[in-house]
Amino acid sequence: MSESSEVAARSVAERFEQLYGAAPDGVWAAPGRVNLIGEHTDYNDGFVMPFALPHTALAAVARRDDGVLRLHSADVDGPVVELAPDALAPGSDKRWTAYPAGVVWALREAGHAVTGADVHLASTVPAGAGLSSSAALEVVVALALNDLFGLGLRGWQLARLCQRAENVYVGAPVGIMDQTASACCEAGHALFLDTRDLSQRQIPFDLAAEGLRLLVVDTQVKHSHSEGEYGKRRAGCEKGAALLGVDALRDVRYAELDAALARLGDEEEVRRLVRHVVTEDERVERVVALLESGDTRAVGPVLVEGHASLRDDFRVSCPELDLVVDTALGAGALGARMTGGGFGGSAVVLAEEADVPAITKAVEEAFAAAGFQAPRAFEAVPAAGARRLV
Repeated sequence: MSESSEVAARSVAERFEQLYGAAPDGVWAAPGRVNLIGEHTDYNDGFVMPFALPHTALAAVARRDDGVLRLHSADVDGPVVELAPDALAPGSDKRWTAYPAGVVWALREAGHAVTGADVHLASTVPAGAGLSSSAALEVVVALALNDLFGLGLRGWQLARLCQRAENVYVGAPVGIMDQTASACCEAGHALFLDTRDLSQRQIPFDLAAEGLRLLVVDTQVKHSHSEGEYGKRRAGCEKGAALLGVDALRDVRYAELDAALARLGDEEEVRRLVRHVVTEDERVERVVALLESGDTRAVGPVLVEGHASLRDDFRVSCPELDLVVDTALGAGALGARMTGGGFGGSAVVLAEEADVPAITKAVEEAFAAAGFQAPRAFEAVPAAGARRLV
């Protein structure tokens, strides 16, 4: 454990003891993620390629066997919230507590005897930035309960249960990528994930060794997956699959895309959604091949293609995200695209190490000139997935 992780774990444990009057049984961490390529493909049974960030949600947790669940967050003003696991029900909670409580509900619904817990949470994953702050929160609670109750669940199984918690309990129609990335990523690698069968390949991703950097630029424009636009696009993709007679858009082959689009006739909105998903799956496979062949710089143009598709076909970009991408490319970036669900959040920028200061400055100046809130930029380094710290 790094010195910074040790300090953070000790701080969370100390706060837990102040809140609950006893030391926790342990401290766990689960990271946020950034998605290199593969957007809005996960709920279409497609391919994605995220990697974990150093930013994590931490949970100090103690097991309880008396049917009491107590939750507290360092990041939300308010006292400890006490709930009864037996009384948890989807849609009953619209607060931040719905995420950890939803995990308890999902575990119990799956037949696991989780009888209660004391939980204190703290997170460095920026909320609303498209970096999976909610998934990190869910996964860290799930991992802690898995360990404390001896459930024996593997990372991908925890991810499935966390997705169910967010889909059913919270009411957000997210795919499986975020939770799987948080639970399963490895340091120094990007995760090539087939969201249909959850098969995984860890792809080495050491940009520094090649003189490259990947910046995450948080536009500070907040978004919420539980709002209607995300759900509309998911429903549109499901309609496209039904019209084409396939189980999911993953089943539309890239070589047959034109014929498939022609079959959709005047369903213009559905055509756009289908075109994005099918071409995005192909882009993920292309990026995997480029990284495995050592041609990392050639990933840049593929990122740009992905952004254009998200902007023009899926229509989930926003002026701030477009400004990041256009400005970064104009300042010499190798590639850039929005990342995450869209409607705000963050963009990723692939650049030569020497060009990072100029690109960062150009983006900051462009935001100031446009009257936008100042963005936040940081280097993304592939980090470890969920783990026990103490």
